[in-house]
Amino acid sequence: MNTLKSYAQGQWHTATDGFKTCYHAINGQPIAHISSQGLNFSAMLDYAKSVGSPALAKMTFHERALMLKELALYLLDRKKSFYELSTATGATKLDSWIDIDGGIGTLFVYSGKGRREMPDHHIMLDGPPEHISKHGSFLGQHICTSLQGVAVHINAFNFPCWGMLEKLAPTLLAGVPAIVKPASDTAYLTELMFQAMIESGILPAGSVQLICGSTGDLLDQLDCQDVVAFTGSASTGIYLKSRPNITEKAVRFTMEADSLNCSILTPDARPDTPEFDLYVNEVVKEMTIKCGQKCTAIRRAIVPHELTDAVAEAISARLREQVIGDPADPAVNMGALASKSQQQEVRGRVAELRHSCELIYGDPDQVAVVNGDDENGAFISPVLLLNQQPLTDHSAHDIEAFGPVSTLMPYRSLDEAAQLANLGQGSLVGSIFGQDDDAVCELVNQTACFHGRMVLINRDSAKESSGHGSPLPHLIHGGPGRAGGGEEMGGIRGVKHYMQRTAIQGSPTTLTRLTEKYMPKAKTIAPPKHPFKLHYEELLVGQSITTAAREITLADIEQFADLSGDHFYAHMDEDAAARNPFFDGRVAHGYFLVSMAAGLFVYPDEGPVLANYGLDDLRFTEPVYPGDVITIQLTCKQKSYRRGKGYGEVRWDLQASNQDGEVVAAYDILTMVASNSEPFVE
Repeated sequence: MNTLKSYAQGQWHTATDGFKTCYHAINGQPIAHISSQGLNFSAMLDYAKSVGSPALAKMTFHERALMLKELALYLLDRKKSFYELSTATGATKLDSWIDIDGGIGTLFVYSGKGRREMPDHHIMLDGPPEHISKHGSFLGQHICTSLQGVAVHINAFNFPCWGMLEKLAPTLLAGVPAIVKPASDTAYLTELMFQAMIESGILPAGSVQLICGSTGDLLDQLDCQDVVAFTGSASTGIYLKSRPNITEKAVRFTMEADSLNCSILTPDARPDTPEFDLYVNEVVKEMTIKCGQKCTAIRRAIVPHELTDAVAEAISARLREQVIGDPADPAVNMGALASKSQQQEVRGRVAELRHSCELIYGDPDQVAVVNGDDENGAFISPVLLLNQQPLTDHSAHDIEAFGPVSTLMPYRSLDEAAQLANLGQGSLVGSIFGQDDDAVCELVNQTACFHGRMVLINRDSAKESSGHGSPLPHLIHGGPGRAGGGEEMGGIRGVKHYMQRTAIQGSPTTLTRLTEKYMPKAKTIAPPKHPFKLHYEELLVGQSITTAAREITLADIEQFADLSGDHFYAHMDEDAAARNPFFDGRVAHGYFLVSMAAGLFVYPDEGPVLANYGLDDLRFTEPVYPGDVITIQLTCKQKSYRRGKGYGEVRWDLQASNQDGEVVAAYDILTMVASNSEPFVE
C-alpha cells in the first residue's frame, strides 16, 4: 500500500508514524497511508518566504502567466495517469473530466487573462489615477503589489485536482508561494498530480509545497503577509478562521464553504416547455455528477406549487435511468461517494431531513450496484425529498446532505420563491429556469444579494450554458453567509486576494517611473528619432513628440461629411448648430479629428510599427470650429512584450489641443511594434 509523501523545503518527506488510511471508494480496500508527522512547519514557511517568494518576485506577471501555460501543457500530456487513479475516488469519466481537465483548464485561463489584463511588470494598477491637486502636479494612484508571505491552501475532498489548481493559478500569478493541504480521503490523487508538477521543473524552487496529513501548528505561525484559502464545511472553516493567531495577526482568510444552493423554476415553465425539461435535467445532473459531492450542487429545488407533482415525477423517472456502480463499467453513469465515512454522514443527514420531509425517490440505506462492492464501497442511491411547508419548516434550509440528495420546495408566488431561496442564508450559486424575463428579473432583484453567482437558463441560452454547478475561472466562486463570505477565482479579482492594494501619492513623473505607465502631466523624453522608427526595446515610457499644427477649415468638415456620409446637423447647419446648447456654430466631426491626428503623427514609411489595433477611452472634450488650429502630442504610455512572438504591444497617449492650449480630444492608441531581438512569429 502506498504511503503518501509531503513535499517540503524542496524535498519529498515520508512520515513514519501517525498514519490514517485512505480507502478505495469502489471496493473499500485500503489505497494509501497518510501522515504529516515529522514535518517542520516553521521551516516550510521560512523556505517559502526566503526561497519561493524571491524567485517569483523576479518574474513579471507575464512571465508567471507563461509559466502557468507551460505547466498546464505538461499536466495535459500526463492526464491519463490522473484519470486512472481518479476512479478510486468514486469518480466516473465525466466526474474526472470536471476535476482534471477542469483544473488544467483553469491554468490556461489564468495564463491568458494574466497576459491580456495584467502588465508585463511587477506592479499592477488598480483603477485610473486620481487628480487630487489643482494643477496636476500631485496625483494619487492605487497599485497592487505581491504579498511577501505564503498562501496556505486547504482543499476539500471532492475535487482533489481542480481544488488545488483553481487556487494555485491566481496565487502563482500574483507571485506568492503556496503550501497545499489536500483533504486526506482523496489526497492520493492530489499527490500524484503534484509529483508531476515537481518533476516538470517548471515552477521555481520554493513556490509550491505539499502537506499530506494534518497542518499541525502551521496556522498559528502565520502573519499579516500570509493568506489562508479554505474550501470545505462551514463549521470547519469557522473554526479555522476564528483561531486566535488568524484574528490577532489579521491573516487574510478566504472561505468557500458548502452551501444549500437552490434552483428556481418559474411559473411559465410548464411541462410542455423546454425550460421544464432543462430544469429536470439540471436537477438530476447536479444530484448525480460526482455523486452529488459538489459544493455547488442543487440542494433545494424551488418549484411552483401547481407543478410540484409533475416535477417530482419527471425527476424520479430520470433518476431511475441512472446506473450506479464501478466507473470502469461503460454502462455506469454514477459512481460512489468518496469514502465510507462520507456515506454514513449522508445517511445521517437524510435521516434528519426525513423527520419533516417526505421521501419521493430512493433509499439511502439500499442501493443496486453494477460491478461494485455495495457492502464495502461508498455507494448510495440518489434521494429526492419533498418539503410541503418550506416557509415554516426550515430543516431543508439548514441541513445539508453532501451527496446525491435534493429537496423539492413548492411556492405560490414569486415573492415566496425569493423568500425560500434566501432562507438558505447565503449560497455559492442559485439558478433560475424560465422564459418569462419579467419573472426572472424580479427573482434576481430579490435574491442576488444572497448568492455569489446566479445562472439564468432558458431555451435561448441552454445550448451554450455552463450549467448551474460549474464554477468558471472567469467568474467569482464564493458567496455570502453560509457560503463563507469569500470569493475565489473571478478572473483577475482572484489574483488580487494575494496582493496588497496601496494608495500611492506623488508627482506624475515619480508615479510614471514607479508604475511604468505614463501619468498625466509627467515629464516627457524627446526620442532620438520619430518613435515609429524605434523598435520595441528602443521605446521608453514617456518618450513624446509634438506634431506640426493644422488649421481646420469648413472645406475639411464638408469633405469629411461627403466621404463618411455623416451629415449630422451640428456639422452641416450653422443655425441649427448654434441652437445646440453645447456649440456656437458648425463643428468638426470628432472622427475627422481622429483621422486628422493620425495624419499628423504617423510616420508613413515601413518600420517597426506593424499595426494599429484599436483606440481606448476616446473622449471629445471641447468642440472644434472652422479656423481652430490643432496640434497633437503623442507619448509612449505603456509597453507589454509578447515573449516568443517577436513584437510587443505599445499604448500611446494622444492629446489633441487647439490654439488656446485646450485639449479637444484625448485617447489611447494601441499598436504592435516589432522587436529587434527576436523575429516576428505569427
